[in-house]
Amino acid sequence: MSVDIATVKRVARLARIAISDEETVAFQSEINAILGFAEQLNEVDVSAVEPLTSVVAQVMKMRDDVVTDGFYADKVVANAPASDDDFFMVPKVIE
Repeated sequence: MSVDIATVKRVARLARIAISDEETVAFQSEINAILGFAEQLNEVDVSAVEPLTSVVAQVMKMRDDVVTDGFYADKVVANAPASDDDFFMVPKVIE
């Protein structure tokens, strides 16, 4: 893939970079070199390579999935303006 001058100017405008006409030609060759390298990566056979989520093999730390209520509901509702049976009481907003 080759990038033309108009594309370089558009990319520079999108990146909010002010470049002169001389710099545009230099950037064009640099972008084309980068795209050429990316095309070389497409030629590599990676069919036998497993996808990675990390560069280091890691095992997630798991905890037991148990239901707890925190055992301190009375402390949670202690500062509430109104509570009943460890639940917050709020004014009715829907009629």
